[in-house]
Amino acid sequence: MSDPKASPASPLTHFDAQGQAHMVDVAAKAHTHRIAVAEGRISMQPATLALIQSGTAKKGDVLGIARIAGIQGAKKTSDLIPLCHPIGLTRVAVDFEVDEAASTVICRATTECTGQTGVEMEALTAASVALLTIYDMCKAADRGMTISGVRLLEKHGGKSGSFVAGQ
Repeated sequence: MSDPKASPASPLTHFDAQGQAHMVDVAAKAHTHRIAVAEGRISMQPATLALIQSGTAKKGDVLGIARIAGIQGAKKTSDLIPLCHPIGLTRVAVDFEVDEAASTVICRATTECTGQTGVEMEALTAASVALLTIYDMCKAADRGMTISGVRLLEKHGGKSGSFVAGQ
C-alpha cells in the first residue's frame, strides 16, 4: 500500500505532497522475512594489511573489533539515519575477505528481520561502521587508507520483492 501522504509525482517516499520530510507510515504493510546484504572495501598500504593479518596492530584484533562495531552500527541505524524506523533485527553478520593482491579488506554485512520495513539501511550502516573502525584502528600506521564501494548487493522480502545488484 502506498503512503497517502507521499507526493504521487515523486518516487521519494520520505517527502509528503508539500515536500516536507516525514517518516513513512508502515502500519498497513505486511510482516515479512526481510534480508539485505551490503559490502564495502578499504584499501591500504601492504604493510598496514600485514599488521591487520598478523594481529599485531597497536589497538588489537582489528577485524574482530570491526565485526563487533558493524553489528553495533546495524543495531543503532535508526539513531543515525533520521527517517529510519527502529526495527527488531533477528540477525546481523559481518564478514571480511582479504585481497592481498589489491591490499584491500572487503566487508560484507548481512541483516535480517521479520517486520514491516526492510533492512537495507542496517546492512549499509553495518558495512560502513565496520570499515570506519578499521580506519580508526589503523590510522596511526596509514592515514591514506581509502574506503570505497559501499553498496547494497541484494535485498529480499517486502512488497517490492528482491533486488540483486547487477541483475
